[in-house]
Amino acid sequence: MMCSRCNKKAVIELKYSGEFLCKSCFLELFEKRVRRTIRVNKLLKNTDKTAVALSGGKDSAVVLYILNELSKKAPRSELIAITIDQGIERLQKSGLNAAKSLCKKLGVEHYIYSFWEEFGTTLDEIVEGSKKLENPAPACSYCGVLRRKLLNEKARELGVTKIATGHNLDDEIQTAMMNFIRGDLDRIARMGPLVGVIKDKNFIPRIKPLRECPENEVELYARLRELKFQSVRCPYSEDAFRRTVREVVNTIEERHPGSKFQILKSTDRLIKTLRKKRFGKIGKCKICGNPTSGEICKFCEIKGELGLDDYL
Repeated sequence: MMCSRCNKKAVIELKYSGEFLCKSCFLELFEKRVRRTIRVNKLLKNTDKTAVALSGGKDSAVVLYILNELSKKAPRSELIAITIDQGIERLQKSGLNAAKSLCKKLGVEHYIYSFWEEFGTTLDEIVEGSKKLENPAPACSYCGVLRRKLLNEKARELGVTKIATGHNLDDEIQTAMMNFIRGDLDRIARMGPLVGVIKDKNFIPRIKPLRECPENEVELYARLRELKFQSVRCPYSEDAFRRTVREVVNTIEERHPGSKFQILKSTDRLIKTLRKKRFGKIGKCKICGNPTSGEICKFCEIKGELGLDDYL
């Protein structure tokens, strides 16, 4: 097929808009969408020092590339990359190599921290040890809490003002649907392009420049820009509930193109309403003093559950 805009050979069909796009037109559309997300939601300032949470996967690779291009037009801004090595044997080498390679190619300063060095354990060991618990949480729950904690602390030490993550459109709406089904309104309220409902000096604001970009388009963009990334999914990421939600949403999108964008718009309207209602009470963790909706924050809960007090 030929491009609907310039009549060159098309590389992708956008069913939701009824267009076929060539390489140059697709790249232009994609980058314009990301810039609009940043501008409309006021995600970045010209003086920000931004850290990209670089996993080695396609999403964070694309975020790093685009923000690096934007930083060239904002000389007072800074951009760095932070990689958290969770200690997953089947992914560790390929993910780290991809992240290192991309940072070297772009000339971006790269910082690497590991669960083992900071917590005295690895995710593989945590998952194995959790099997002894009566009601172990999914691997992603442990990983997410520890990773966010470490990323936030190191970013704060480095003087970072914003943390950019690679969450794409599919990630956002899957999470929204899961939280809606569970009736977890507090978690929905904390979603959005700028994460969270409160400001606290201990937490670095997290932004999502790719939240309006479908996952398949993110991957195509990375390949067209020849960005090196790890293509293998994390072995712990296939939560059964999320997989079901993904399949359902993809089926809806296939039958009714544009539904994913509509789900995101509906989610954003819900977020706005929930934040006005101020769902959930924010207090201070009895152990560490950080903001939490309960008496003890998730990090301190996991620390006690996994017996990591000797290291933290």
